[in-house]
Amino acid sequence: QVQLVESGGGLVQPGGSLRLSCAASRSISSMSVMGWYRQAPGKQRELVASITTGGTIDYVDSVEGRFAISRDNVQNTVYLQMNSLTPEDTAVYYCNAIRVILNTRLYYWGQGTQVTVSS
Repeated sequence: QVQLVESGGGLVQPGGSLRLSCAASRSISSMSVMGWYRQAPGKQRELVASITTGGTIDYVDSVEGRFAISRDNVQNTVYLQMNSLTPEDTAVYYCNAIRVILNTRLYYWGQGTQVTVSS
């Protein structure tokens, strides 16, 4: 079992920045993929950014060039640096980890952290 705890959310003005953190209860080196999802009111949860153990990074088009995901395997923490925020980025942001064991994918989720972009 893996516990994921997000932090760093809050209220920010348009154009501002936030840095989200996701602390894992065990080594994230054993996780095939670490990612950040978000869910806005009335919308489906979407993958925002992901990073594999090999360092492959993907972003949803809407955040490309503004957000940056990184992982610290020593601190067992994944970060999401969010710049040039817009009201459309308002959502609950969830940390996700995927662990593959014998061709079985195990998914772990954090409790979420609210990000509100508003003037």
